[in-house]
Amino acid sequence: MDTSTADFRRKVELVPKPPAGGMEGPVLHALKTNTVPDLTEILRRKAAIELGKDTTSDNAFRVKLWGTRGSIPVCGREFRRHGGNTPCVEMRCGDHTMIFDAGSGIRPAGLSVMQSGAKDVHLFFTHFHYDHVLGLPFFSPLWVPSINVQVWSGLGTISTHEMLHELMRAPWFPVSISICQATLATRDFKSGDVLKPWPDVTIRTANLNHPGGCVGYRVEFGGRAVALISDTEHVEGELDKNILGLIDKADLVIYDATYTEAEMVKKRGWGHSTWQEGVKLCKAAGAKKLALFHHDPFRTDAALDALQAEAKAVFPGAFAARDGQTITMKIRQGAAKRA
Repeated sequence: MDTSTADFRRKVELVPKPPAGGMEGPVLHALKTNTVPDLTEILRRKAAIELGKDTTSDNAFRVKLWGTRGSIPVCGREFRRHGGNTPCVEMRCGDHTMIFDAGSGIRPAGLSVMQSGAKDVHLFFTHFHYDHVLGLPFFSPLWVPSINVQVWSGLGTISTHEMLHELMRAPWFPVSISICQATLATRDFKSGDVLKPWPDVTIRTANLNHPGGCVGYRVEFGGRAVALISDTEHVEGELDKNILGLIDKADLVIYDATYTEAEMVKKRGWGHSTWQEGVKLCKAAGAKKLALFHHDPFRTDAALDALQAEAKAVFPGAFAARDGQTITMKIRQGAAKRA
């Protein structure tokens, strides 16, 4: 786009000042007053200012970790390197865009989607606890009429449609989901189902051990496989068969490593796991890389560095996930044609 940053800022300044407490400044106010006809342009320029140049889509499998913290967002000098956003993972399979969970990391993820020009986005939920849904209203594509957003969940206790309408309503939020301008569709599935959002993308699902339920995902594209295992609590001395099935020979496993084994003595029943259990599972399943994820909100950068060093010593493919980190995998030769 050739619109300059200065032009964009002037365009935003033309919008009447929103009332105190307004959401996302000029963007939501423009929706309510219809004073800015080209909202898509505003959001894309906003993305360009905040994120810089976007990468060109191709046939790679890219994973972007927009939020890697668990429970509650954190900020401060001691969290700068690993970040403080709650769970949000973007997976781009060639030109296909998927987002997993809507923690506070979904705000920058939404700007990235806007900048990429994607018109179809699939959003999958592992479960509906606060740290995994609190960022949803700030997902920019929801406010753009030209974008299609499909929202998926498989808990069974509440439908996807019900969750969206319960999340965005008084007294919890100032506006309802009906204000969204995107073409919005909800999709329910049963854990264990195999999903095909596109012909060349396969998503396998399974139950995880978490209070209220949780769904684990395995995404397959171009001969590659990435598993998202968050949130789950392991049973001491047993390897979870559902997880082993999802991570079997996976290229990347994103795993709930909220606690250490020493901490689990006091954390049993809280629904989370450890880096040590993640290593055991990856070794048993022949997985290649392990991203330690859903960091405890008290875990500083220095503490995560130490934890990463311990994990790498016993499993070289392990690393402590960071907000903004990208993992790129080239598709295997001929895999796209077979799909």
